[in-house]
This record gives sequence, C-alpha cells and structure tokens, in this order.
Amino acid sequence: MLHKFFALLLFASLHTMAATPAELLTSYTAQAGQPANVAKGEAFFKANHGQDWQCTSCHGKSTMTGGRHASTDKAIEPLAPAANAKRFTDSAKADKWFRRNCKDVLARECTAAEKADVLAWLISLR
Repeated sequence: MLHKFFALLLFASLHTMAATPAELLTSYTAQAGQPANVAKGEAFFKANHGQDWQCTSCHGKSTMTGGRHASTDKAIEPLAPAANAKRFTDSAKADKWFRRNCKDVLARECTAAEKADVLAWLISLR
C-alpha cells in the first residue's frame, strides 16, 4: 500500500511541475498507461464528436496560426508549441483548458489518453 502512495505522490508531483510540453505529455501518458498516438491525436482534433463545436471551431484548421473563439470571437493564440512557445508549459493552465474545451467538444472531460494523443500530435507539428 505504501508503494502505491509513493507512486501516486511521484505522479502528482510530475504532473504539477510540468514546465515543457514534453513533460506534460509524459504526465498524460503515465496517467493513460499507454503511449500517445500522434495519428489518433490529429484525428481527434479534426473530428466532429457529435456536439455543436469541434476543436477546429475555435483553434482553426491549422494549429500553427491563431484562431477565434466560436461564440465570443476572442482571438486565440496558436495552439502548436512550435508556433507558440508558451503553450503547454503550465500544467494547471493546460488542465483547465482541456477540461473546459473537452466539455464543449465532447460534453465530457477528455481522458488522459485523449489529452496525450492530441498533445503528441501538437508537439509533432513544425
């Protein structure tokens, strides 16, 4: 039991300390218990999940350029880390936005595997 506690503590500290997209990806893949899949991440991002919005509704078709929020028209900076060095460098902020956006797109929170797949795809973009 103590072993599980320390593993959870280590995982939690890795998750809160993510300072790079790669570190955050490591955290999501650890939570998911499986490696991230770049192709699945791209397909997920571009798919319609049965709701009014999809990821591209606000982030646009290219994550290398900015988008606009579908209802407020507020500017959104590029999502891909290669185009926006600040993206995915704050795990609390990334979790907050995944939670909000997944609820809009899926009507539920994203799984750790879905987050890992999308983030792996975004990291792969150049």
